[in-house]
Amino acid sequence: MDENSQKTTKDQPPKARKLSAFLVRVIAALVVLAVGLCLVVLVAFRDRLNMDSIKRWFHYRSLTLSDNGQSEAFAYDGSVNDTFAALDGDLLVCSGNAISLYSGSGARYIHQEVNLENPVVSTNGSMAVVYDAGGSSLYVLGQRTLVWSAEGLEPILSARLNRNGQLTVVTQEGGYRGMVTVYDASYRPLMSVNLTSAFVMDAALSDDGRTLATVTAGQAEGAFATGLELYAMDYASGSYQPDVNCSLGGGVALDVRHTASAVWVLSDHGLTITSHEGQTARVDWSDRYLRRYTLSGDGFAAALLGRYRAGSQAELWVVDQQGERRVLELNEQVMGISAAGRYLAVLTGDRLDIYTDKLELYSTLKGTKGARTVLLLPDGSAILVSVDSAGFYVP
Repeated sequence: MDENSQKTTKDQPPKARKLSAFLVRVIAALVVLAVGLCLVVLVAFRDRLNMDSIKRWFHYRSLTLSDNGQSEAFAYDGSVNDTFAALDGDLLVCSGNAISLYSGSGARYIHQEVNLENPVVSTNGSMAVVYDAGGSSLYVLGQRTLVWSAEGLEPILSARLNRNGQLTVVTQEGGYRGMVTVYDASYRPLMSVNLTSAFVMDAALSDDGRTLATVTAGQAEGAFATGLELYAMDYASGSYQPDVNCSLGGGVALDVRHTASAVWVLSDHGLTITSHEGQTARVDWSDRYLRRYTLSGDGFAAALLGRYRAGSQAELWVVDQQGERRVLELNEQVMGISAAGRYLAVLTGDRLDIYTDKLELYSTLKGTKGARTVLLLPDGSAILVSVDSAGFYVP
């Protein structure tokens, strides 16, 4: 066998041997060229060809998308004045009488009848808590089902879920200026803190469940002041005193986010980012009007600010966890902003722009079909909500 092979090779004419060597060199050159082109494409489109684009392909492969990436719109129960949220890739719609959850194709997984005068939604990405601000009802949703509900609570001021699904609820309690209750992931009460020194406006448990942050409102030297208190979650002791107590200034707290290492508090005057050791980075916008805001980005916050209360001229500030900011000048009416993952969406009257957290333009959709609300998902896709319908946009 070996002798025959050697004989066959030796018997090949010189021209054939040269042709075979030439083909090998051509194939090798083509392989090198293909690898080089792939590297060039990856570098040129590194912001688009990433794990998020792969996730989008798998998640939305069953959706029929137009050439510009839009899915067919579907009707939802309710009105554009309802409260909307993105929940694990689905659309959550909350009105005074119903909570509904829709997939990207419009399939409705949840329709829970409720009676809420002031519905508020807070999500951790995969789960959501819906509560009646000033009322007594609360609902937790996840995995496309109603997970837990509570009725007859004391008037609810806020409710938030951390990444582990632990729930923190602030209520008005007789004899106190606020009561904070922390529930475990099975919604059994773990601990309660009653405050008498200042009014509790909000509270959030850290994503690792080790630190509780409470935001209070009171007076300092005769003026309104917002304070932050941090508690180590020593569940065995049953006695809680703040380990950190610091002033956040005279702004009214509008939103709170508590990561594993810091507390983000956004107010009408600015943004504070406080570590668990009490070190605070501050960004001030007290000389501007706060029009829209979001704390939902991973490691950044965004605020739409204007020098005047109304008008199309505005600045979009993106602030990272060190308190450093990037600014984008805008000169058109902004309908909404939304953040998730490393992306930030800006919806105007006729266009949707999606930026990275560095304010680099990632994708643009022209012709938003009357969308009034945008909800961004962590993979960079978005839900556009109009007066009577909603649809998905996949970059």
